[in-house]
Amino acid sequence: MSAPVGPYSPWRRAGDLVVISGQLGLMPAAPTPTFVEGGAADQLRQALVNARSVLAEAGVTFDQVVKATLFLVDMSDFASCNDVWVEAFDAPRPTRSAVAVAQLPLGARAEVELWAHSPLS
Repeated sequence: MSAPVGPYSPWRRAGDLVVISGQLGLMPAAPTPTFVEGGAADQLRQALVNARSVLAEAGVTFDQVVKATLFLVDMSDFASCNDVWVEAFDAPRPTRSAVAVAQLPLGARAEVELWAHSPLS
């Protein structure tokens, strides 16, 4: 898991929900924040790998994700990012909002935030 790029927690539990902070397409082993090569779809693919790692730290899997928010700098990347989404999530996929933004941290092209349902025992 890459370190957060700001003063926030990578994840938090609130009752039966686990919420992870927005994930970028950063390479986790890089000594300084470094994006994967390619565009928004490539960054989203890596962001989802990073998200899977954060969820695992919280004891949660992708199958438990119920809500997602996808942030894109350019909505022309929407279709290619949908292709990545279909690769990453099995049906039934989580609900999702896609939001166009003017800018993302560190110059990212895509960011993803996930909410998972994980009942307390």
